[in-house]
Amino acid sequence: MSAIPDPGPANTGPLAGIRVVEMGQLIAGPFCGQLLGDMGADIIKLEPPGEIGKGGGDPMRVWGRGDYPMWWEVVARNKRAISCNLRDPEGQALARKLIAKADILIENFRPGTLEKWGLSPESLHAENPGLIIVRVSGYGQTGPYSARAGFGGIGEAMGGWRAIVGDPDRPASRMGVSIGDSLAATYGALGALAALNHRHQTGKGQVVDSALYEAVLQVMESLVPEYSASGYVRERSGSVLPGIAPSNVYPCKDGEYLIGANQDTVFGRLCAAMGQPELATDVRYATHIARGRHQEELDARIADWTRTLTIDELEASMIEAGVPAGKLYRPADMLDDPHFAARDAIIGMAHPRWGEVKMQNVFPKLSATPGTVRRRAPETIGQDNADVYGDLLGLDADALADLKARGVI
Repeated sequence: MSAIPDPGPANTGPLAGIRVVEMGQLIAGPFCGQLLGDMGADIIKLEPPGEIGKGGGDPMRVWGRGDYPMWWEVVARNKRAISCNLRDPEGQALARKLIAKADILIENFRPGTLEKWGLSPESLHAENPGLIIVRVSGYGQTGPYSARAGFGGIGEAMGGWRAIVGDPDRPASRMGVSIGDSLAATYGALGALAALNHRHQTGKGQVVDSALYEAVLQVMESLVPEYSASGYVRERSGSVLPGIAPSNVYPCKDGEYLIGANQDTVFGRLCAAMGQPELATDVRYATHIARGRHQEELDARIADWTRTLTIDELEASMIEAGVPAGKLYRPADMLDDPHFAARDAIIGMAHPRWGEVKMQNVFPKLSATPGTVRRRAPETIGQDNADVYGDLLGLDADALADLKARGVI
């Protein structure tokens, strides 16, 4: 794998020519910008001027593991960074001028903040009727909770996620990633694309209102209908989905392995691979409902078999039998896996500090207009001020120096 230089490949993405102003910070807004940038949009990221880690820049610049703030390298790729003090009237005026030349605005401030800065959707649409405004917040732009502060974990709790994650005899757990923020960002990007199609037809922009708790609620499957119809309340169930069997992580001689064989014919193939084909017709396991009722004892039977094998032996058996199964991958496994390599699932970015940064590639893959990682994350706050403010707003070096001296940029 050769490292992608900066600048990298040509922009072949379907959003090439679309200009996005990203005013969000931390995770949800910037991840929405990353998704659009990966697909070819020109992302202009506004950050507070000042020293990194002391009020200047997006806090994501220093988030990570100690001296390795690698999250920024992913979430800020394909972006141009400019500084702009949005709490200063002159900074607000600069932002307004940039937004007037944009297709999409992304923000994830508390509802009412844009309005306080004189940048309400109504005023922005008065100057740029085709503008699409993606607003990501904890509770949405309306409703009795809208003014509350809301982070991803709060959205996960309100949307129903946290209550059902973890072991039943322990407090509610969480995923090891910020799934609430990422979901709200993804739905924000989806809304922006839908709004772009509407604009193609009408010429008019609109507001995309993506609430963290609603983004989580959207992926909660049948949790609400089950309760509505029968009063059933789904609870924490550890590593299994109650009634879905067998589908679990099973012990091996040298680790753990995931098997999902809950469909009837697949279960039959698993039983044959185990050398116990009679289990497939046993009345306790012959149907989906029966397996669900006897889930614990079935998992115990399978575990008694898997712990006699190594992970590699078990994987070979599952592949031969055509049973969906797989290793629990960690980064080293991903970097060494031939399937990841064949599909370029991970790329390398040349970096002056890190030498090479490996990270996830652009997804999904488009056959005709694939997205690309074209430039690494901005190193300094305002590193593209001259480029953006000069080309788009016509400000010269003296004007930029004056604005910087007065803390506007």
